[in-house]
Amino acid sequence: MAGGSGARFGGHKQFASLGGRPVVDWSLEAAGASCSGVVLVVPVQFLAEHEGRADRVVAGAGSRAGSVRAGLEVVPADAVVVVVHDAARPLASPGLWAGVIGAVLDGADAAVPCVPVTDTIKQRQPDGRLVTLDRSLLVASQTPQAFSATALRAAHASGAEATDDAALVEAMGGRLVEVPGEPSNLKLTGPEDLRLAGALLEGRLCS
Repeated sequence: MAGGSGARFGGHKQFASLGGRPVVDWSLEAAGASCSGVVLVVPVQFLAEHEGRADRVVAGAGSRAGSVRAGLEVVPADAVVVVVHDAARPLASPGLWAGVIGAVLDGADAAVPCVPVTDTIKQRQPDGRLVTLDRSLLVASQTPQAFSATALRAAHASGAEATDDAALVEAMGGRLVEVPGEPSNLKLTGPEDLRLAGALLEGRLCS
């Protein structure tokens, strides 16, 4: 998934340079090493530029869920497992990809990498009050998220919107399982995240 506008980043972060390569290249490489086929979803204005960089390259839609549906339309009908990953998470390890795929092959409808929440989280109420949540019950979800292809297609058939695909599968009663996520699998939101990713990547390449 590389179809976002990168508004908070100040530009298309998925095409920014990381370790001398576009950010999206790192996710494409990871996907290609873990899956039998790769679909790249990009903004329509980048479609021609990125043609041939994956098995299929398609234009995204006006929402994340719509963009996933655009990609899902060209996934072969006989696919058993579909993995959805954000280009803006370029540091997901091969082990994380294997973990979520393995959980679906073991029978889950969806496998979601999660990391513990370390900050104290407060929920803003309609009247402006803040309520402190029990962080021991909270986790932050990441991608790649893996799905039974049947469950993911059914979840998207309604045309519903959500911030991630696991929420759509959950809403239709699918069984989600948690896979240990990785603190280093950060999501690039602002320019400072790109600098941090560069430092993490340099450390990984030098180790």
